[in-house]
Amino acid sequence: MHNYIEKILRAKVYDVAEETPLDFAPTLSERLENRVYLKREDLQPVFSFKLRGAYNKMASLTADQAAHGVIAASAGNHAQGVALAAKKLGIKALIVMPKTTPEIKVKSVKARGAKIVLHGDSYDDAFAHAMELVKEKGMTFIHPYDDPDVIAGQGTVAMEILRQHNADIHAIFVPVGGGGLVAGIAAYVKFVRPEIKVIAVEPDDADCLNQALKAKQRVELPQVGLFADGVAVKKIGEEPFRIASQYVDQVITVSTDEICAAIKDIFDDTRSVAEPAGALAVAGLKKYVEQNGVTQQTLVAIDSGANINFDRLRYVAERTLVGEHREILLAVAIPEAPGSFLKFCKTLGKRGITEFNYRYFDSQMAQVFVGITSSGVEADRQQLIEQLLNEGFAVTDMTGNELAKDHIRHMVGGHAPGNLNESVYSLQFPERPGALLKFLMSLGSQWNISLFHYRNHGAAFGKVLIGLQITEADCRTFEHGLDTLNLAYQRETGNPAYRLFAGGAATPCG
Repeated sequence: MHNYIEKILRAKVYDVAEETPLDFAPTLSERLENRVYLKREDLQPVFSFKLRGAYNKMASLTADQAAHGVIAASAGNHAQGVALAAKKLGIKALIVMPKTTPEIKVKSVKARGAKIVLHGDSYDDAFAHAMELVKEKGMTFIHPYDDPDVIAGQGTVAMEILRQHNADIHAIFVPVGGGGLVAGIAAYVKFVRPEIKVIAVEPDDADCLNQALKAKQRVELPQVGLFADGVAVKKIGEEPFRIASQYVDQVITVSTDEICAAIKDIFDDTRSVAEPAGALAVAGLKKYVEQNGVTQQTLVAIDSGANINFDRLRYVAERTLVGEHREILLAVAIPEAPGSFLKFCKTLGKRGITEFNYRYFDSQMAQVFVGITSSGVEADRQQLIEQLLNEGFAVTDMTGNELAKDHIRHMVGGHAPGNLNESVYSLQFPERPGALLKFLMSLGSQWNISLFHYRNHGAAFGKVLIGLQITEADCRTFEHGLDTLNLAYQRETGNPAYRLFAGGAATPCG
């Protein structure tokens, strides 16, 4: 630890990085009954903390290494940090980025003078190609997180926090991808103020540190969620894991909806828009307060970045109400008879309705997909469901159903006209121009597609719900094809959202 403290104190970050403010969040503090502060790393020149570690590493290169130039693999924030550091130091830089990288990030890196190579569909593809180029060109690889100099550069965030707030701090919440930031913060905080809790926060579908701590060794996740793309890492870094396993007090995992709600929380207090990974720590802070019932504590969250595509905001806003527990999504069976809708609406009382979807299908019973405003208290949802059940309505809670939120709510009324012998899958594929056509062509013409719903919400990957008329044997062949294409997928034929609003009779691939 002493080595890291010395490295952090001597880190050469302030030639390019700024000492960002530690802002009090009044609205969030009042609602949570705690003193909440945001460390505003979104205000750095590249809108992310990443330039700290990148510059510190590059400033320590030998003259020979600097002369040969540097190379990095990144889909965004690290790339911008390396590019800015290279421009400042007069070093040539080559950045390998996935082909799925949004154009706004590609342009930002180019604007800072770095050369770009687009390769593969994921960070792992870009990383593998970058390592080949390192051998070929003799350039120095600047790792985004698994390097002591990078970790020390990120640790300067903690040094600033403790200098800016020398009164009591009960916990610091840190977003985790590869682990460089949490390692640097934990090493410094536990040396200077060991009573402060360091709490790591990860998406529940990309929790590589959480799984590694449980297994007591690094593990590689088979796949990761891509909503919080800045922390979509399958395996925690070796050095970050060594440090985190000693000094991180707790790991909290949060859902996509909770991240979206945190983006809104940050906006309400700062009028700035965080990227999903940037809002991760606030989401974890809120969950920590809810789970532990803490009050009157001083809590700090790292707002780690603001590199978000504008076209993703629609999706964020859509999911925010559920993330705040202020929207309840229900499938309600209503008798197909005069007066039933009126009775249903009277049962809801003065509650606000966020959406109401219905399409005539059955002469006896109507299935309604409805969104209803809530107070934000979990008991409110249970109370509403009990009210409806007591009035004789059959209710299925869809609030936590990903298929319902991603697809079904946008296609209610699309029931199959009969028994189509249909099997349904949700899957995602790399999003770039022509990607949908390429995906359909890869399926070939042997399958009869009976259902198709596609959404592009500004992320690196598009989401598809697809139904096919196939036999059980065909299911295995189809899934083998998806595996060959390296596409993440899930069987959805048995999902109640599909069954109630889009499905037909029993199918071979349930």
